[in-house]
Amino acid sequence: MSKSFQFNQCISISKSRGKKAKNLRELRDTIAEISDESIYHHTYQYFLKGIVREYTNDFAHWAGEGLEERALSEHLSNIDSYAFPDIGDLRKELLQVIDAYLAQFPEPREALPGEEFYFNETVTLVFPVGTRAKNLAEFLMALKYIDSGAIYYHFYEARTRLGSGGDDFSKWFEDVLRKKKLAQRIRSIDPFMHNIEAIREHIVEEIERELKKDMDVAEAMK
Repeated sequence: MSKSFQFNQCISISKSRGKKAKNLRELRDTIAEISDESIYHHTYQYFLKGIVREYTNDFAHWAGEGLEERALSEHLSNIDSYAFPDIGDLRKELLQVIDAYLAQFPEPREALPGEEFYFNETVTLVFPVGTRAKNLAEFLMALKYIDSGAIYYHFYEARTRLGSGGDDFSKWFEDVLRKKKLAQRIRSIDPFMHNIEAIREHIVEEIERELKKDMDVAEAMK
């Protein structure tokens, strides 16, 4: 592993799948057969969109706002996309939650014209932003000004890429800087409770606290 941390950024180009749903049954049937890329777009990449934090995926968002099915939106929001090893298992969980709801409420309402759910998928481009950090102070300075797409890539997308539920930041803190406690504090930040900018603020606060502690120790040793 390189000793410096290279910041990467991702941008997403959305394209329509040409499918839409006006009610819950149509949503369910389309989820069952739509591409993995579309499921990924509407779940894992929800956080990149910077929208309402009450929800954790587009399906929950539409159930709550488009259909006003608040109980269902809560159940869908409780699904942790990163807890599933692959899209197939996530798809099954989405279907099970919707099927259970339909069993209780077999005649769900329809969305108003213009409020239908439109299925999209994403082409994601990842590229280095030309910023590296060799130590914690440099990392802090970069983190304060780096684009939000880099925060998403290293904190959210990494959870799928690394296959461990972890993130690139805490991995570097622990493996390279040997700051295990700092890494643990970063890993404890709940990705579902904050938007990307709030995640940035929390990490900045933890690093500033760590740097102050290092300075206090250095002063005490003089």
